[in-house]
Amino acid sequence: MRSRVLGSVLFGFGVLALVFAGGLAFVVAPTAAQLPYDMQLTQSVAEASNARFLQIADAKATVETGNLRSTVTVQPDPAATAKLEGDLDGSALVWLAGQEVIRTDTNEVVSAYSTSLAVDRKSGAAQEWNGQWLDTGNDREDISYSGQVYKFPFGTEKQTYQYFDRDILAAQPAQFVKTEEIEGLETYQFTQQITDAEQKLPADRVKLLLGQLIPGATDGKVAYNNTKTVWVEPTTGQYIKVEEQQRKSLVATDGRSVEILNAVFTYTNDTTKRAAETAKDNISKLNLVGLYGPIALAVIGLILLIAGGVLAARGSKSGGAGVPAQGGRHAAPSGGANDRTEPIASGSSAEK
Repeated sequence: MRSRVLGSVLFGFGVLALVFAGGLAFVVAPTAAQLPYDMQLTQSVAEASNARFLQIADAKATVETGNLRSTVTVQPDPAATAKLEGDLDGSALVWLAGQEVIRTDTNEVVSAYSTSLAVDRKSGAAQEWNGQWLDTGNDREDISYSGQVYKFPFGTEKQTYQYFDRDILAAQPAQFVKTEEIEGLETYQFTQQITDAEQKLPADRVKLLLGQLIPGATDGKVAYNNTKTVWVEPTTGQYIKVEEQQRKSLVATDGRSVEILNAVFTYTNDTTKRAAETAKDNISKLNLVGLYGPIALAVIGLILLIAGGVLAARGSKSGGAGVPAQGGRHAAPSGGANDRTEPIASGSSAEK
């Protein structure tokens, strides 16, 4: 009896373990592989040595040479996220982001921007949202983000992705190149090549630069070239390392030009190490709920099912051994030859 009860209990726990295994794999894991609403602020720092850059101070534009440091900050905007409606409600997250570039010898700001955008929590791609804006120092302007901006998808694949460039305000292809190990992680390397594009700047700003750097020029543009390489950890879609080879030239319509930026920005070693540590931690969490947890629970469940079935079967066998054999009460009693038995008539009460 006890074996039967214990077997039933173990069998029940085995079924429960299998249910939890399925829940982890098919319910919890997909939910975990997306941007959390309470994500922490992140910062990435890149440096460019011996760079040539445009410096504007006291309304005067000059071209300088020195070392630059770029700091990009990304953080969630809970208030704006809570106001998302329609298809964005529950599937998107609003980010506040910004960049500041300083020259390291004087700590003077060379350029800066701040922006707000909505991204898909699974793919990390920018979403259509009427609340997005960009401020490059003058005033907030409308902007239309698309493609990947600060992150690649969870489960990044070896394919081409559309990657947004803030200088041309458009997404351009970033092609998969190869895999490469960085800080003990396998990463996917993507490269985006932008050639002879035009940086989007207000006309009055371009005219001001022309007047100071190319005397006599009244019309022109800023020509922009950039080779951007991103090393992405594919499970999380997180950037591990970024390098940008940027060149910009102020070009007058009469053909004269001045180089106003020539710099190679690369993540610092500290930023790369911190990014790798964060990615490893997130991979462990995703594997726990999506792989190791379900496997462990499934194995435990199967063991409990088998053990419970065996115990229940043993309990049934032991219980049957104590039951008298069919017809035992009709056997002839053992005794001497003088013992007498009376035959039982057919249809007597003993058969009823």
